[in-house]
Amino acid sequence: MRAANGDAVVRVENLHKYFGTNEVLKGINMEVDPGEVVVIFGRSGSGKSTLLRCINFLEDPTDGVIEVAGIRLEGGHRTRGKREEIRRLRTHAGMVFQQFNLFPHMTALQNVMEGPVIVKGFKADTVRPMARELLAKVGLADKADAYPIHLSGGQQQRVAIARALAMEPDVMLFDEPTSALDPELIGEVLNVMRSLATELHMTMMVVTHEMGFAREVASRMCFFHEGVILEEGTPTEIFEHTRFPETQKFLDAVL
Repeated sequence: MRAANGDAVVRVENLHKYFGTNEVLKGINMEVDPGEVVVIFGRSGSGKSTLLRCINFLEDPTDGVIEVAGIRLEGGHRTRGKREEIRRLRTHAGMVFQQFNLFPHMTALQNVMEGPVIVKGFKADTVRPMARELLAKVGLADKADAYPIHLSGGQQQRVAIARALAMEPDVMLFDEPTSALDPELIGEVLNVMRSLATELHMTMMVVTHEMGFAREVASRMCFFHEGVILEEGTPTEIFEHTRFPETQKFLDAVL
């Protein structure tokens, strides 16, 4: 998949990932430009989440190259001993998981402040106003002092989004951010993601089955099938002019 110009925030070149003898990613090539929202969809086990985890080096690519915000790393044995480069890359790529992964002993505000204070070394007094502003941006200004146990799943996920944004990333990676939520809570998370795309023009890679969100917000969509990008295009191209029966079968199942 090629982006529109040479100023890509994310570049993935010939990415392969094996788990044992199972090749989960089979030579993925893609670029994501500033401000693009790329929705990645497909069946379970097709490699979608593994792609995001390789971009953030939560999984070490077996082979290939990952570049985020100009930080370029080759996968496989070549990344051993490159912890500092990986740490730097991660500061440019915010990650939001299926499970919210908040620190249970910290308030919502403390969760949002943790990254800038611990990773970037900023003073708490400097970070606190920014963290409050981010909580307000995700609609949780009144929950700053609440602990995760007292928040709904949707509220916890919105805190997780604010926490990722606090690191001022160049790209946000969303790994099925609504899949663990009850149906009535999905909308509040999607609304926050929608505002990130439309108001802040945040560069985003989103693994999701929420096709309504994809139709409305995505710049491009990529259908993953058995470890490859089988089909990609604009939402109009994907929904109205699907080229592959595998893509159409998936859409029929989820729409």
